[in-house]
Amino acid sequence: MSSSATVWQDYDQAGLNAQYNNRQRFPDYIDRFAAWADWSKGTREKLNCRLDVAFGQQATERLDIFPAAISGAPIYVFIHGGYWYSLDKSDCSYVAEGMVSHGITTVVNNYVLAPHGSMDEIVRQNRAALAWLWRNAKDFGGDPDRIYVTGHSAGGHLAAMLLGTNWPDFEAGLPRDLVKGVCAISGLFELEPIQLSYLNEKLGMDPEMARRNSPALLEYPIEAPLLLIVGKDESDEYHRQSEAMAAKWSKLGYPHQLFAPDGLDHFAIVDSLIDPNAVLVQWQLNAMPR
Repeated sequence: MSSSATVWQDYDQAGLNAQYNNRQRFPDYIDRFAAWADWSKGTREKLNCRLDVAFGQQATERLDIFPAAISGAPIYVFIHGGYWYSLDKSDCSYVAEGMVSHGITTVVNNYVLAPHGSMDEIVRQNRAALAWLWRNAKDFGGDPDRIYVTGHSAGGHLAAMLLGTNWPDFEAGLPRDLVKGVCAISGLFELEPIQLSYLNEKLGMDPEMARRNSPALLEYPIEAPLLLIVGKDESDEYHRQSEAMAAKWSKLGYPHQLFAPDGLDHFAIVDSLIDPNAVLVQWQLNAMPR
């Protein structure tokens, strides 16, 4: 490490920033984003879908639904990444192709992006999306008692926040176990290093906001399976974050699995979600309530 003052564990500012600067670490991210958008356009043309369904009053509170052919299907919710400040649900429609053929209704939601909304508001909007889905699931052929959430990167953080939500406190009448399980792909569970890094220029978190929005610091009274996936080629901090969350689940005695597949980086790791036969899809199917 550098002799400069440390800001997080043994990292100085430059070292911490490098740990979380995925665009610098994996410069082909531009090609990945373009591919996802292209695949997603094809998915929306190919599959039955209901687009831009409102789940709240804000312009950002919209979701896309890709119903399964059967009624009463499990619901798979995918939350996009982009460090809470970029990307859009329209970039991730392609994940529906991996799930709908298995009889699973797929939902991809949007949320306000920083700096237009705080981390508190980003989390609130994702909670509002899940509450709406639970209330309205039967209107699009979904089963409200089988909601499973997957998120990539910042979406992995948000998925874990949903798992740690006290749903009756968020909205009267919601079940405590609204979320039946989560898959966090390259997720972020402790936001203090994020708040101390260059990313906070856009996120604007203070230490308390980072703490209350850290899944690693939440209580989880409802037992639910947690699937953690992080690419072998990702930074040490990404591996530490997932390993720490796995250790928390182990201490709780809850079911969990941690996979670190070879040859995959922070962006390429979600490419295979378009393939119904992909290993990453199978891992999720095995963890979902069926």
